[in-house]
Amino acid sequence: MNSLTSGSLSSGSDQEDDDEMTTGSGDQKETKWEVVTKTAGLAPAQIIAQRLETEGIPARAWQEGAGQAFGLTVGLLGDGYVMVPENYLDQAKAILASSEEFDESNDDDL
Repeated sequence: MNSLTSGSLSSGSDQEDDDEMTTGSGDQKETKWEVVTKTAGLAPAQIIAQRLETEGIPARAWQEGAGQAFGLTVGLLGDGYVMVPENYLDQAKAILASSEEFDESNDDDL
């Protein structure tokens, strides 16, 4: 799995980064972010990140800058990534697994 720290991850939004923990002395601890899933393009990654955020899990979607600039959705530059703080990784995987099971059961009804 890939990982980044909150200092090196750009969320691409104007939201305040409330995901960093602070100590009483004002020092900030770095939050280690882990890739929870990889998608074909940025749009699906953003949808998944929003899904996790509705469950109370801080999540970020990102794509390599060159891939985003050219609108790529395939190949190494086209991959989108969803990242969560490492202490939320297991919970995020469980939510995504339950969502996949739900999606597969709905495919049978079509």
